[in-house]
Amino acid sequence: VGDGPPSGPEPRPAEHAALTAEAGRALRAAVRGLPGRCPRLLGTMLSRPELTYREIAGELGISQGSLGPVRSRCLGCLRRMLTAEVAAPEPWGKER
Repeated sequence: VGDGPPSGPEPRPAEHAALTAEAGRALRAAVRGLPGRCPRLLGTMLSRPELTYREIAGELGISQGSLGPVRSRCLGCLRRMLTAEVAAPEPWGKER
């Protein structure tokens, strides 16, 4: 007897790997569509998550102190872009 609602069948390992890979491709495509230095900054952070802020700032040629605010603006832009792509359907099930 579980404590939560049933979650459905567990995906098989191959399906899970395919879905994970597709999500990664979609995220990277969205990042490439961002303006300014966002694609390079977020791309670096996605491809090499083990890097410290100091290492990322050095690699990108920006100050370590500006890295956090720039990252925040880039993530906000990405969030707005992805939200616009996944627009809610109109009432009564009609899609735009």
